[in-house]
Amino acid sequence: AIHQRSDVCAVPAAGVVAEAMVALVLAQAALEKFGGDSLPETVDNITSYLKRINARPHIPGTVTS
Repeated sequence: AIHQRSDVCAVPAAGVVAEAMVALVLAQAALEKFGGDSLPETVDNITSYLKRINARPHIPGTVTS
């Protein structure tokens, strides 16, 4: 006998695919911004960026975390 699977809703499966695509796009954007010739260089670039943005003075009227 032939058993055919039929999902009532494809949203859960599509959610997994969408989550993977978001992760890939975010990784690509991070490499565009911080990329280097090696992983240690990329990590150094990210560390320098975080130090730089944390050293900025507070601008009145802006939200800080």
